[in-house]
Amino acid sequence: MTDEISVTGIECFAHHGVLDFERRDGQTFVVDLTLGVDTAPAAATDDLHDTVDYGSLVAAVTTAVQQDPVDLIETLAQRIADVCLADGKVEWVRVTVHKPDAPVDATFADVAITITRRAPRD
Repeated sequence: MTDEISVTGIECFAHHGVLDFERRDGQTFVVDLTLGVDTAPAAATDDLHDTVDYGSLVAAVTTAVQQDPVDLIETLAQRIADVCLADGKVEWVRVTVHKPDAPVDATFADVAITITRRAPRD
């Protein structure tokens, strides 16, 4: 059994998308993260080194979103998952990428993808 650490509503401005104007003008993406982490060691020691430093993780995720444009939010979500799983304390991650300004010819609230990935086992 693992515990969960969540950080939601991480806003990033980036230039992802299939259409030329998305790449040129950019738009806001919103990321939600849920990390599967055993928090018992940190609870016992009260030491940041025994858990995931979500401040540093959010900075790394923001950097990953803002670099190297991709066509699909599916690709972006995988990139974000890889960043999260690089921390050895993360057993699994659930990533949601919201694209609230997606070029959809209809009134809508949000376009989002959610993926769940597990850390590779040795």
